[in-house]
Amino acid sequence: MGRLRRLTGGGLAVAVAGALVHRHRRRPATAATDPRRWQVVTVAGRPEEVLPRGRRPEPLRRLGGGVELSARPAPGGRGTELAARLPAGGAALPGLAAHLVGDDPGRFLRQVLRETKQLVETGEVLRADRSRLDRPG
Repeated sequence: MGRLRRLTGGGLAVAVAGALVHRHRRRPATAATDPRRWQVVTVAGRPEEVLPRGRRPEPLRRLGGGVELSARPAPGGRGTELAARLPAGGAALPGLAAHLVGDDPGRFLRQVLRETKQLVETGEVLRADRSRLDRPG
């Protein structure tokens, strides 16, 4: 009888775990997957250095007015928090809309923020090393 109880209890745990996994898969989009949420990167430097007089560094210029930007001092004096997000109405510029398709529309926005961080901190957008096949022989 004790063995049967243990098997039943184990089967119940497996059934409950399966139900939770199934429920998690069908869960609607949350704030974490919302493309309009703020994407934030910390950049070394003061806010006036990151966005001087409202001018945008080159990677951000590609976005035009299609995103909202915010620059504020990072906690603990560690630079500037540069944040960007799509407008609340979702009315991004047509050129930007081509980059915002697929499973993760915020991906292009995160890439642009990373490039901006590199440009401000190092003066250039860093590239991965070319493969042996791409190098001149």
